[in-house]
Amino acid sequence: MSSSTRPTPTGRDEALPALETRASAEREAAWFAALPAQVAAAQRAPALAERLAGLDPSSIRSREALARLPVTRKSELLERQRERRAEDPFGGFSTIGWRQLRGLSGARRVFQSPGPIYEPEGQAPDYWRLSRAMRAAGFRSGDLVHNSFSYHLTPAGSMMETGAHALGCTVFPGGVGNTDLQLEAMADLRPDAYVGTPSFLRILAERADETGRSIASVRRALVSGEAFPAALRDRLAERGLQAYQCYATADVGLIAYETEAREGLVLDESLIVEIVRPGTGDPVPTGDVGEVVVTVLQPDYPLLRFGTGDLSAFLPGHCPTGRTAPRIRGWLGRADQTAKVRGMFVHPSQVAEVLRRHPEVARARLVVAGEMADDRMTLHAECAAPPEGLAQALAASLREVTKLRGEVELCAPGSLANDGRVIDDIRKVG
Repeated sequence: MSSSTRPTPTGRDEALPALETRASAEREAAWFAALPAQVAAAQRAPALAERLAGLDPSSIRSREALARLPVTRKSELLERQRERRAEDPFGGFSTIGWRQLRGLSGARRVFQSPGPIYEPEGQAPDYWRLSRAMRAAGFRSGDLVHNSFSYHLTPAGSMMETGAHALGCTVFPGGVGNTDLQLEAMADLRPDAYVGTPSFLRILAERADETGRSIASVRRALVSGEAFPAALRDRLAERGLQAYQCYATADVGLIAYETEAREGLVLDESLIVEIVRPGTGDPVPTGDVGEVVVTVLQPDYPLLRFGTGDLSAFLPGHCPTGRTAPRIRGWLGRADQTAKVRGMFVHPSQVAEVLRRHPEVARARLVVAGEMADDRMTLHAECAAPPEGLAQALAASLREVTKLRGEVELCAPGSLANDGRVIDDIRKVG
């Protein structure tokens, strides 16, 4: 296995880790050789054991086999945790905990995300795997990192701190808010790098200009948690600060990260990502927008096929930096497109059910128009050679599945935008 030498954001040529430059077929083989053990770990978690009852872990050795397993979405995770809170705040999805939790052990920390949803942190160094994204952003051993992510309740601060420590960095735990105090610390300590949201980095830079303080020591940044507009990225670069983004969640840790090529986000090496049609578990063709579904290859919190609720799409080819892991386009919106029509909820999964009944339809979008209390539903359906009566049959299926009447418009293949929208609510409000 060879490594690749490329320019880095630090301006030095350094060899990339061999793990990041291995052949795609080698990576895929390693992922699916490890998957049966991950499935077996999931069967030790009560909630997942119920979902996987009777399944032989050794049979899950390919993308096709993985795609047959159910997707666990955040709404289901929250519902299960609420149901089981008195006996297990993790809802039976974790294999680690503490003495009072089924006699388990191994949890270093417990976090709470909005919902509330509780997440465990295990003992492994760099448990959330953020060091890979930091290294790609130019962070190096010996750097002082100013961490402005929250250190209470949610895991963001810990995620970044453990990643920085794994690289050999020193961390200043700035946390959120207290802009002037954080600026004072930056002026005194002269950190090399910043981690936090891009909007707070902008606030710090603007406040520094207003007060005459300097944050010129900060030359590198890894931002996450919100959109990172190109205009802000360029404004920071004009100050001599190169900022890169990463995509991570409290449930599965690092998913993907930006490199100096700035051509999409490279997937982390420790997880299998699928892009599925919203409301289903069905993978979409490369390039199509769909929901990001993640399987992390670690046994502590073994969320098989976890639906993030985020939309993205695979990019073809490899990153120009020499990294060979698959890439995604980045965050493209939310997959939860539920709409309330005439007092009834309509879900993407219901649109998917209509399509399952009519396989001649390649893709469809349900457009909800009009005004509140005067709703109109129209199913736009792509079909290359529509058989006679297809529109009427689709309308009947739509009514049967949703319990609501709707119109159908047949359209040519490729006429619907490739943006992952299954339900498009364009009603006027107010």
